[in-house]
Amino acid sequence: MKSDLFASENMAQQATAPGMTLQNAKSIKYVVNGEMHARQGSMVAYRGNLQFERKGQGIGGMLKRAVTGEGLALMAVRGQGEAWFAHEAANCFIVDIEHGDALTVNGRNVLCFDASLSYEIKTVKGVGAAGGGLFNSVFTGYGKLALICEGQPIVIPVTSSQPVYVDTDAIVGWSANLNTSLHRSQSFGSMVRGGSGEAVQLALQGEGFVVVRPSELVHQRPS
Repeated sequence: MKSDLFASENMAQQATAPGMTLQNAKSIKYVVNGEMHARQGSMVAYRGNLQFERKGQGIGGMLKRAVTGEGLALMAVRGQGEAWFAHEAANCFIVDIEHGDALTVNGRNVLCFDASLSYEIKTVKGVGAAGGGLFNSVFTGYGKLALICEGQPIVIPVTSSQPVYVDTDAIVGWSANLNTSLHRSQSFGSMVRGGSGEAVQLALQGEGFVVVRPSELVHQRPS
């Protein structure tokens, strides 16, 4: 059988080392030898001897259930084999986190990560209920984290002299050392006239970076 479908860039190759790699721009390949964690429902294929288990909020060695603004749940993947992960054909990116690094990520942008990474669900400081109860996952430790983004992400440097203001629906993640607060850019007069649609942003100050997606749309799906 002949087709462009069977081009070499589309073919899954045999694994040569454990851990995650980009299968292509839209998917992650993970060679599991023990345990890893992934967004629930993101596995699109696997081969080998693997078990997928959803875990609630646990203690000790049990996997936390990471609840974000969109109710994202994680699963543990255990055993030996290969698994492929993707989510709605979003673009995939691998971040290498080293000791001393701390990355804050919106839960909707987490695809999968090494079990060696630690994460904690935290409310974004300075935002509170007025910001829609925004709270993200803070990743630390040593390992790889796969992120997804609708479209090509924009990485913006943040400096002490140049803070950055981001729409909360567009933010993907930022350096965890940055200070956050709500910023109101719309005047009272503009609000009375119907508003600009850009009333409140997340202000980030300090030294680091922020990642945003090229979309403010929030897709609501039936549960």
